Amino acid sequence: MCDHPGCTKAGEHRAPRSRENPDVYYWFCLDHVREYNAAWDYFQGWSEEKIERFRREAITGHRPTWKLGHAGYRAWAEGRVRDEFGVFGARFNGGQAEPPPAEQQMDARQRRALARLDLDETADLQGIKMRYKQLVKRHHPDANGGDKAAEERFKAINEAYSFLMTCGYS
Repeated sequence: MCDHPGCTKAGEHRAPRSRENPDVYYWFCLDHVREYNAAWDYFQGWSEEKIERFRREAITGHRPTWKLGHAGYRAWAEGRVRDEFGVFGARFNGGQAEPPPAEQQMDARQRRALARLDLDETADLQGIKMRYKQLVKRHHPDANGGDKAAEERFKAINEAYSFLMTCGYS
């Protein structure tokens, strides 16, 4: 039966009783659910600031977020991320980089590219990416007032990183 007082029609359409408990419903006939929905205001009694905060949080499903790259690298480094199915590449296993196979010898160009990033031959993908981000921020022309030496270093860093990403680190 319809939950509207005095109505004897079948209650086939559900409507939430409150925003605090949206899984508990009234059951109305079509006419009364339309009436209920027209009067329903989820945000009734909320300030504009609270409504806007709710809308922003709804974009991510009200889940916590952080800046890109801020917490993710730490999770890999601490071994809290497991790649059981090899989605992120065979070089990762529970956040720990696997050593390159013995038959994969590092050539001089790879050593020079790693040296440009101030890394040694044991560097893994995450280490390369983290170091790249640090150096790009430090040597970007906008951060150095157009200093030509910093601009040249910035170009060398980008070339080295691009080369390493083509060498099986990606």
